[in-house]
Amino acid sequence: MPLLVAPALSAGSLAAHEQPHLPVRPGLALRPWRDDDAPAVRAAFDCPAIQRWHVRRLDGGDEALAWTAQWARRWHDETAASWAVVDADDRPVGQIGLRGVLMSEASAQLSYWLVPVARGRGIATDALGALTRWSFTRAGLHRLALEHSTANAASCRVATRAGFAVEGVLRGSVRHADGWHDMHLHARLRTDA
Repeated sequence: MPLLVAPALSAGSLAAHEQPHLPVRPGLALRPWRDDDAPAVRAAFDCPAIQRWHVRRLDGGDEALAWTAQWARRWHDETAASWAVVDADDRPVGQIGLRGVLMSEASAQLSYWLVPVARGRGIATDALGALTRWSFTRAGLHRLALEHSTANAASCRVATRAGFAVEGVLRGSVRHADGWHDMHLHARLRTDA
């Protein structure tokens, strides 16, 4: 069945380029994941807060390596992208990424997490700002959205500080270990101030 409107972004618009390194602020950058990041990812997923809000864990080095390795393929397929948030010594202190990329709609969902030692310093907000700018100005996306449990006040602060307005509450939308959670839906459009 043919579409009656042209896709907002042509297939191949992302995959035609290498996944970029993005500066965030002095001593902080976003870069594609590498295989040698697997131990840092494994350690991050041992964090109870990351497990709680992302409802995942990694059970070994092979799973961590598979996690880091998936992102090159997903970039090429234009379905998702993930960046390591790295410090001045190029050590991963977090993750930020695009999920559910829809080239036809020029939209994506966002995800992010930080290891405990990196929290509370504005790193997630600044990383979210850097990825948002790139997504709107270079990648050509029109809409970015993110969801988090209404019980996750820290994630709500990050989204709000990065200019993502709350659009509503998705009732009983995601199941966590302690049951169903309502989710805040935040979003920004390229045309937002």
